[in-house]
Amino acid sequence: MLRFAPSPTGDMHIGNLRAAIFNYIMAKKLGERFIIRIEDTDISRNIENKDKDILEILDTFGLSYDSLIYQSNNFPRHRDLALKLIKEGRAFYCYCSKEFLDEKRKEAVDKKIAFRYDDKWAELERGDRRESPIIRLRSGDEDISFIDCIKGEISFGARELDSFVIMRNEIPTYNFACSIDDELMSLIIRGEDHISNTPKQILIKKALGFPDNVKYAHLPIILNEQNKKMSKRDSASSVKWLLEQGLEPRAIANYLILLGNSKLESSLSETFSMQECIEHFNIQRVSKTSPIFDYKKLAQINRSILRSKDIADFYPIAQSSVSDIVIDERSDELILAVVQECGSRKEIGDMFADIFSSIEHKRTLCADREKFQKILDSLLRIESFDMDYHSLKDFMIKETGLKGRDFFKPFRVVLSGRESGMELEKLYDALRQYLYAIIRR
Repeated sequence: MLRFAPSPTGDMHIGNLRAAIFNYIMAKKLGERFIIRIEDTDISRNIENKDKDILEILDTFGLSYDSLIYQSNNFPRHRDLALKLIKEGRAFYCYCSKEFLDEKRKEAVDKKIAFRYDDKWAELERGDRRESPIIRLRSGDEDISFIDCIKGEISFGARELDSFVIMRNEIPTYNFACSIDDELMSLIIRGEDHISNTPKQILIKKALGFPDNVKYAHLPIILNEQNKKMSKRDSASSVKWLLEQGLEPRAIANYLILLGNSKLESSLSETFSMQECIEHFNIQRVSKTSPIFDYKKLAQINRSILRSKDIADFYPIAQSSVSDIVIDERSDELILAVVQECGSRKEIGDMFADIFSSIEHKRTLCADREKFQKILDSLLRIESFDMDYHSLKDFMIKETGLKGRDFFKPFRVVLSGRESGMELEKLYDALRQYLYAIIRR
């Protein structure tokens, strides 16, 4: 069984989505169940309805799951197992106050040594503590190592781990809750920022007597173009923002799958299906180093996927931008031209809106409105647009007395509502059947 375990404390970022996709792929590849576990144990940081946002995004990307679990529903089991560890002497109550521990940390800094909790401190403030004592797992004296499917063998010395907290105010810590809820997992795929949690989770599972058969794969953190960890300041780090740009979910997924996965990239085209990916994917071939997010590459994949779609898929986009003109198969030539020009659904909608914007709006875009009016007047005198582009151009140049930039720039604005864009001949051919309506809007 594999799981994706997001916290409802913020918007989903691309690192989360990448982990979700990889877990989904491996679950399908291994023929195992894929579950979603909402890790809502940090009650003070949970954001209302953020879990619903997460589930909607998973649905948008077609990441169907076998079951949905809220970690807080497992609190009774977490507490029972913590008490079991205390009875067995594997865990103990600690009455140390925050102030006491802060002072000990300061002493360690002054002595220039690493801070390490001393089990002898546990009872020192027992009589002074008013709230419930915390529970700590008793530290061991053996090194911890595990084989990571991506990074290879990773080891931690016994001195790196002290007796750490597993329960506070009867609420399980992140590591304790995860260790218990991951009991039946066969493979855990998550970001490399969780590597430091892994030895603690291994110790917890060992203390609980859980089977030691889970495998780990820690994904390198995605970097921005400045080789720094992507943060909220990087708009592209937000899955919601990428979708708002009109990018195809399939394009985003394909890009994240290929990111840091050069061997897979050489086996598949950019427009691969999820089934094709499942057949070729190998978690052990994911790069150990952090990949750099390249929005241009993502846009390229998005463009390729758009162009592979049926033209009818774009009727609703065009229609929503042009309410008073029927968009159907008669519009295919125009839609095809626009799709070839654009990189996202949003750009397609914007281009249709610009083409069919009012003449008065287009006039405001033209620096020389006198030339704009000459172009418009010339077009209004034409009874039929059956002539080809070159015949139309020659006629209008003769009619207006304009040529070169003075002719082509306002002519483009009249046709498209933009000062730059696709080749004019191609634009005219695609718009010919709509020109009569366009110049009178």
